[in-house]
Amino acid sequence: MSKKEEFKNFIARHPELINYVRNKEYTWQDFYEIYDIYGENNEVWSKYHQSNREEDRANGPINELTNLVKGINLENVQKYINNAQKAIGVIQELTTKNPISKNPIPPKTPRPITKFFGD
Repeated sequence: MSKKEEFKNFIARHPELINYVRNKEYTWQDFYEIYDIYGENNEVWSKYHQSNREEDRANGPINELTNLVKGINLENVQKYINNAQKAIGVIQELTTKNPISKNPIPPKTPRPITKFFGD
């Protein structure tokens, strides 16, 4: 088995290392170099395993939520909301019963033939 495959198996057995990469604290290259130099059964890994376990117990879901919120671009969200509001407004205009006028003018009754202008 190649060193690369061994490293993949090591990561599969220790998924807590993935959080360091997601949080942009380390890269996969950094972890691979540590793995290549020290191997997998060295004390070097204990700081990554211990601190991450304690942190996950303390505020794991909160960290996930804050990381999710950090990745949201609020300007894009505002644009999407504005576009949705415009679309809803157009649909409402199209579906109203009388979109032309709100106060319709009643039809005029024709003038009787026996009546003249002055009457």
